[in-house]
Amino acid sequence: MNDQSTSAERTQESTGASGLRPALRDRQMSMIAIGGVIGAGLFVGSGAVINKAGPAALVAYAIAGLLVVLIMRMLAELSVAAPKTGSFASYASRELGSWAGLAIGWLYAYSWSVTVGVEAVIGGALLHGILPVVPDWTAALVFMLVLTGSNLVAVRAYGEVEFWFALIKVVAIVAFIGLGLLAIFGVLPGVPAPGGTNLFGQGGFAPNGWYAVLPALLVVSFAFSGAEVVTIAAGEAMRPAEAVRRAVRTTMVRILVFYIGSIAVITTLLPYDDAGITESPYSAVLNRLGIPNAGLIMDLVVLVAVLSCLNSGIYTASRMLYALASNGEGPRVLARSNASGVPVPAVLVVALAGLATVTANYFFTTTAIFDFLVDSSGSVIVLLYLTIAATQLHSRARTERDGQHLTVRMWGYPYLSWAVVVALVAFLALMVVDPSTRHSLFLTFSVAAVAVTVGLVRQKRGSISIERP
Repeated sequence: MNDQSTSAERTQESTGASGLRPALRDRQMSMIAIGGVIGAGLFVGSGAVINKAGPAALVAYAIAGLLVVLIMRMLAELSVAAPKTGSFASYASRELGSWAGLAIGWLYAYSWSVTVGVEAVIGGALLHGILPVVPDWTAALVFMLVLTGSNLVAVRAYGEVEFWFALIKVVAIVAFIGLGLLAIFGVLPGVPAPGGTNLFGQGGFAPNGWYAVLPALLVVSFAFSGAEVVTIAAGEAMRPAEAVRRAVRTTMVRILVFYIGSIAVITTLLPYDDAGITESPYSAVLNRLGIPNAGLIMDLVVLVAVLSCLNSGIYTASRMLYALASNGEGPRVLARSNASGVPVPAVLVVALAGLATVTANYFFTTTAIFDFLVDSSGSVIVLLYLTIAATQLHSRARTERDGQHLTVRMWGYPYLSWAVVVALVAFLALMVVDPSTRHSLFLTFSVAAVAVTVGLVRQKRGSISIERP
């Protein structure tokens, strides 16, 4: 066997792992792609964006959406050529060196593991608000146990749960936009058409100045995190290449409809400084339209979005840990999977990490630990995007040099690829300047420095094999 043979094969042989199973159907992959874009940040975080930037929030969503579309295209070029569960981490190891794959893979798994705990906390609070008789910590624990259990059954169980979660979110947003358009055009009984008053008559399209779009852009960019999950799930899809192609092809449409479409409805129907905007923009609009129990409806939709994120977090982090271990970049026990193809040890590690985060929030007298976990993982998405861009640039140069044919290519290479890098660097500079994100960026970079150092040391010692195509 060649010295460069895959470390995944050697690790599975030594641990007795049976490997993952391609079991995700096309409809499940489509909904995983949609669900990855529609998070709780859309339903809740959009209010803060609109309050900061006014109707110009649409510009912030358009810029961030375009950046995500370009990054997803770059990732698609890598993924369609070689669909892998480790996705961008595996490609980074191959193109930039094992230190890069190890660092970004562990950072990504860490970020999602923290997110699992955070979403459980938020979900528990939401259910407690709907049903006060249920303690929030009990609800959080039940959510953790139930969704961990579904992830342990089989990958198709995760796919089916996520399918229905995503479908509920899609139906809710489409119904919201439909009602909003009826109101905007004055055909909804009892609701006068607002015209352009809220868009242009409350201090103009950018009432707080165009500079206000920049801090709003920071909030918006984090709302799109999760779009990349479909490329990780592709490793267990029945038709991985087609699933990634379809997901990337429809990313722009999904962002236009779900984000920009719903934000346009909100900013057209309500003044940007309306009291209900920051609290719950979607509920505020439904109340404006006279929809009964609007608050309860949106609380239920947000709860579904939170549980969808929790479900995806368990899946995504566990698959990343499995891929890292299979590549020799993590403890070999995490590369074990059962007869159904479920990486049980990896799923349990993520679940325990999520429970630890929940515990840090509930049982410590100070929230310092909880705040550290959230802040130190909050900016990982920016490092992820930079890694994807650097990996695509290196991979494309190598494939062209080797004369390889790519079925999916990044548009406008290398100009658009480098434009993405410049935009991300500018984004980091903005985070340094903005006091609200500086602390999180510092903590994330501190954790990233540890991961990179470990990766460099392990690579220097030759303990990681790099898989080449």
